[in-house]
Amino acid sequence: MTLGVDVVIPTVGRSSLWTLLDALVTPESPVGHIFVVDDRSSSTAPLPVSGVRVLRSGGRGPAAARNVGWHRSSATWVAFLDDDVVPDDDWAARLLEDLEACGEDVGASQGRVTVPLPSGRRPTDWERNVSGLADARWATADMAYRRSLLWALNGFDERFPRAYREDADLGLRAIASGYRITSGSRHVTHPVRPAPWHVSISKQAGNADDALMRRLHGRHWRRLAGAPQGMRSAHAAITAFAAVASVGALTRRPGLAGMGGAAWLGATAALANRRIAPGPRTAAEVATMVATSVAIPPAATAAWCRGWVRAKRIAPNRRRLPRIDGVLFDRDGTLVVDVPYNGDPEQVRLVPGARTAMDRLRQAGVPVGVITNQSGVGRGLLDGDDVAAVNRRIETLLGPVQTWQICRHAPADECECRKPSPALVVAGAAHLGVAPRAVAVIGDIGADVTAARSAGAHGILVPTPATRPVEVATAPHVALDITAAIDLVLRSRRP
Repeated sequence: MTLGVDVVIPTVGRSSLWTLLDALVTPESPVGHIFVVDDRSSSTAPLPVSGVRVLRSGGRGPAAARNVGWHRSSATWVAFLDDDVVPDDDWAARLLEDLEACGEDVGASQGRVTVPLPSGRRPTDWERNVSGLADARWATADMAYRRSLLWALNGFDERFPRAYREDADLGLRAIASGYRITSGSRHVTHPVRPAPWHVSISKQAGNADDALMRRLHGRHWRRLAGAPQGMRSAHAAITAFAAVASVGALTRRPGLAGMGGAAWLGATAALANRRIAPGPRTAAEVATMVATSVAIPPAATAAWCRGWVRAKRIAPNRRRLPRIDGVLFDRDGTLVVDVPYNGDPEQVRLVPGARTAMDRLRQAGVPVGVITNQSGVGRGLLDGDDVAAVNRRIETLLGPVQTWQICRHAPADECECRKPSPALVVAGAAHLGVAPRAVAVIGDIGADVTAARSAGAHGILVPTPATRPVEVATAPHVALDITAAIDLVLRSRRP
């Protein structure tokens, strides 16, 4: 089967864009449309680019620019490139080979990135920083996603305003939805572009995005995303030492000022040495490292604090569930023991506590429904009558269910109803007569939680042996079993 793939390139008008396009826009190129998304302010003159579709995102950042691009695509896959990479001559052909090798459980494919470093000297601090892209997980310097998955996940989170962490966030959400991300054979080169001497200070703004990542994905997000640990604690300590020295000086307490000043000086010197030692150690580089090492800790700490305050307002809180007026259950693995592609009512076995859970909700006046992917129909392993017979048996054991919302497509159909897409949740909530924001979706895998989140509902994960650790780590609410999940729902309804 021939796959359709479009390419999206966000840009701020760098000259490297034309080099990239020269490599991609060829008569024999196997890719479909190439969307260049101009993320400069709307007042700037349009880019003089021919042979591609130029869109505008109004200076809202790379996450928003990529969303503008893939929303215009109708291809099965969307490949994202940065505007300063140089693809190999066979990049497009290798891209198609990589995507054709992806199974149905693969939601994204990452290309290989090389960052050339100088051969005649040690790399500078900035060059070492950029070289980290070569090992970065899910970097959108070269990353391809299924368009159906982008739709299901609502694309890139535009609360990440910089080219930083928005790719890791999307990757975590993709694997939490049950998809795998693979590495391909295609290759791009990412040169180290010139930067001002103070670039390491301005880059500390990314600490605000780290705060949002922790709020969204939990304290272990770095391990899950394969991100380096960072030096936030050290920067906070150095900033505290400086504050102690300042307080001592202002209050005329020389002992306190001296103690804080000595600690600050020692820690700052250690930070500077850590950055100088692996570098070229030229006079200019040493001076830059000393000056920026003074400024980095307070800049990093201030950015983290700003980001954490903002994240607490906009990110979900795992400990709190708002009032729930309707519940949608996943079927297999949540209400009944999972029997793959089951079309036999005699094999239906309730999960322990399922009938009691339903009865408790009915007694509380909470309407219930079921949302379920039944890909066996799309694969030809079941038919609609088989699914209906199993569902009737489930209702016999559980009692009446107000709505059944079923996706009968196979993953390869690229439909818009299969979880983790939100369509089943939206339709189920409508049949219950409840707004999605007042609905809880109870399921056993990340696709259930993601479908809830995308619809504006609230996902409660009830882990089973099939649940992946990353799905548990990134779920907004986790219950030990179905009984505990109903406890969360009923507790939300108490005055």
